[in-house]
Amino acid sequence: MSSIVQRALAVAVLVTAGFAPGCGAPDKPAIVTPPVAPPNAPADGDMPEFASGSTWLNSMPLTRADLRGKVVVVDFWTYSCINCLRAMPFINAWYSHYRDAGLVIIGAHSPEFGFEKDADNVRMAIGKFDIEYPVVLDNDFAIWKAYNNRFWPAHYFIDATGKIRGHHYGEGKYTESEQTIRALLTEAGAKNLPPPIDAATDEGVGAASDAANVRSHETWLGFARGANFKSPGSFARDSSNDYRLPKSLALNEWALAGRWRVTREKAQLEAAPGRIAFRFKARDLHLVLGPGVNGAPVRFRVLLDGKPPGGDHGTDIDPSGAGSVREHRLYQLIRQQGGVQEHEFTIEFVDPGVDVYSFTFG
Repeated sequence: MSSIVQRALAVAVLVTAGFAPGCGAPDKPAIVTPPVAPPNAPADGDMPEFASGSTWLNSMPLTRADLRGKVVVVDFWTYSCINCLRAMPFINAWYSHYRDAGLVIIGAHSPEFGFEKDADNVRMAIGKFDIEYPVVLDNDFAIWKAYNNRFWPAHYFIDATGKIRGHHYGEGKYTESEQTIRALLTEAGAKNLPPPIDAATDEGVGAASDAANVRSHETWLGFARGANFKSPGSFARDSSNDYRLPKSLALNEWALAGRWRVTREKAQLEAAPGRIAFRFKARDLHLVLGPGVNGAPVRFRVLLDGKPPGGDHGTDIDPSGAGSVREHRLYQLIRQQGGVQEHEFTIEFVDPGVDVYSFTFG
């Protein structure tokens, strides 16, 4: 092995200690509690076989034998995870830049929420984010466990002989990851590689986090992981309940108003109108939302400190704060244009039936 390849592979294992849990922690991966990987599953070593019977999108089912002689990147992701979406422009760029040189990228889609198990929802995300490489649905986390994985996103770098040669957890280190890809392609015999990618940027949800100014992190609205909930009386678990906002909220506290049913992973509005308030500090505020059982669009309006957001509106609302929920996904509601300040965010739903899963920030 050449010294260039050795140096590139030395930076491929880019594991950082001290990750905060939650898919919305800027530049840090989500640490996942369930399911627990088997204790002896390999982080490195031979590439595990893909689980038989899995649904594949953008490709026929692939096996280790099919991939022999190719350099492979296995990307663990889920489509409502903001960290995964911020990494997506780079993964797409690697694929388009190096696929003719022998690179294969496989997106192992391991869902955080129940709606992410639906193949049609994942197809929608594949189209929205211009994903052209194969995606395998890992709904029972069989591939996840085989890799002993614990994070979204996670990238595993596999050489042409089927050996895992490195891995990276979370956002960032894109230049080092590309160096690893180039080194493995060179080792496999690729000639005349194109120059390294200058940049892979996105102006929307995929834009890099303003991590230095983030003081708010992922907050779930289901009772299983909900924290800092301040409506008087706390959660009425799996039951309809009338909630109200407190007189004030401190940073990172949130509350419901109206008639909601709170389950393990979400809050569902049973009668309109209904509101959610959250006091936050970050450039971006996102909310994972779905239109409810009947699929009818749900209209809403966002306020920032009691006023329309104007120029601080996100990509999924207009300056007046108006928007609608039409599919299950992550919605960008606030992107501050000036200096990042602490604000009270409020969203009011005009129609019932909305499912609300989690806040994320960036």
